[in-house]
Amino acid sequence: MLNGRKYDLRLYVLVTSYDPLKIYLFKDGLVRLATVPYIVNKSSLKQRFVHLTNYSVNKKAEQYVKNTNTDAIACKGGD
Repeated sequence: MLNGRKYDLRLYVLVTSYDPLKIYLFKDGLVRLATVPYIVNKSSLKQRFVHLTNYSVNKKAEQYVKNTNTDAIACKGGD
């Protein structure tokens, strides 16, 4: 969990050789968060905004906050 929410982490890699193994990891990735904090109980099983991280689902949640900052800079890890 990240900030109490389920998340989906995507890393992009390119494998150019298996023997010898050569893997390239793209510096940027993608993290998608569920809109509603994760709750462990039976009543949350049907609450899709708790369990799913898909943008197409979460954009319909009351708690969804759209990013209106078109100049936002993606978070960068250490080089």
